[in-house]
Amino acid sequence: MGSGDIIDKRVVVRIGLVGAGWVTQYHLPAWAKVERAEVVAICDPDPVALAARADGFGIGGRYSGLEAMIAGENLDALDIATPRRFHADNVRTGAAAGLPMLCQKPLGVDLSEAEALVADLGNRVPLMVHENWRFRPYYRELRAWLEAGVVGDIVSIRLDFHSSGMIAGADGQRPALVRQPFFRGEERLLVMEVLIHHLDTLRALFGEFDLHSARLGRSNDEIIGEDSAILGLSRRGDGVPLNVSGNLAVHGAPPAPGDQLWIFGSAGTVHLDGAVLRLFGPRPREMVFDPGASYQAAYDGAIAHFVSALTRGGAFETSAVDNLETLRLVEAAYRVSGFKPAAARAVHRFSEPANNP
Repeated sequence: MGSGDIIDKRVVVRIGLVGAGWVTQYHLPAWAKVERAEVVAICDPDPVALAARADGFGIGGRYSGLEAMIAGENLDALDIATPRRFHADNVRTGAAAGLPMLCQKPLGVDLSEAEALVADLGNRVPLMVHENWRFRPYYRELRAWLEAGVVGDIVSIRLDFHSSGMIAGADGQRPALVRQPFFRGEERLLVMEVLIHHLDTLRALFGEFDLHSARLGRSNDEIIGEDSAILGLSRRGDGVPLNVSGNLAVHGAPPAPGDQLWIFGSAGTVHLDGAVLRLFGPRPREMVFDPGASYQAAYDGAIAHFVSALTRGGAFETSAVDNLETLRLVEAAYRVSGFKPAAARAVHRFSEPANNP
């Protein structure tokens, strides 16, 4: 299938799921809600994880590897949900078979790998990045508010993501590492694994940004990457300032927090408090969303969007090319901060030179 082709909307789209890990517990319910799609096969080298997912969701085709799954099934598309170090190879394998793909974020381990992948693929096959944070219902509603001009001219933006997940409890366990054990070995942790979602969502809401300052730090010796970040950005074109603060070791914060976003404008202020969206000003309003339902709805929305584009035509909102802009901000955070994973508890702070493009 070429990039200009779409799947016949009269047929059921046959999906091969690549990976049977933690995140697929949200992918598979989302696929079940799409009328014209069915996950017919799944592959994973871990036989226990493979059997658990396949049995739990009634998937008949079971394979230990991607090549075997492609050879053994008549697939229409792939959903890649493997660890990020496998993404580039998985995408190239799918592209060689001519299959459209939905690939979990990020496309590669870093910007250079992702750029090389996008350059290699060109327009050979449709490729969407599964960056689903922007599909959360409260962010979709917020985008509609902003398009309606409820805050007037935007003066400044602030986003906080503060958690106590890296603080050990009485049992000595850190909740963030219990939930995501792989965090321990990630050299690029908070920005690449968590704040990447926020940066992508902020781009979706406000447009493109440039990063000027970054401060990254590490709170404990059970991890090698950063678990705190303060980023300073400005909107391209008008210079609206954006400050992003992420910290997984905040005393008094919940282990699994919601986003805290403030938008200050000439005609009003918007505050997203977890799953509660409020407008302050002459015409105040409030909308309350269910946090758990919103989390799954993000997966539902991203996967439905992928199938819609394949069967009806149209561009992916989170195309591979678009996602490179998010990765450029992520890469800039590491470059500008000077953070080194091997440094014990040091915090590094540098600013981008004024003449740096």
